Amino acid sequence: MAGAASFRWLLQLHKDVPKAARFYSEGLDFAVNVCTLRWAELQCGPLKLALMQSHDNHLVQKGHSSLLSFTVTDINTTVTKLMALGAELDGPIKYEIHGKVAALRCIDGHMLGLYEPA
Repeated sequence: MAGAASFRWLLQLHKDVPKAARFYSEGLDFAVNVCTLRWAELQCGPLKLALMQSHDNHLVQKGHSSLLSFTVTDINTTVTKLMALGAELDGPIKYEIHGKVAALRCIDGHMLGLYEPA
């Protein structure tokens, strides 16, 4: 299906990224693709898990610790469709060197990330 979104990764916020990466790699045999103090990417079969450092304990404690990320072919059209269905844009669409990115909250407040490669 042309224009369909593809799953990119699930993001979790952690206070200690290397410790969290070790938890998933040693405890569940995830392969570690990247691991720094602030960011890690792990792989388990087709699933990618991204870990990002958060200094805001409020976010982690209140259940805002996961974000689903999708790659899309047209970020503007996708954002428009999702907003028409009740999503709220969480800040502007950002134009990065590697592509466009957007963060939205779905109708129940869960975070969705969208990525359109350059």
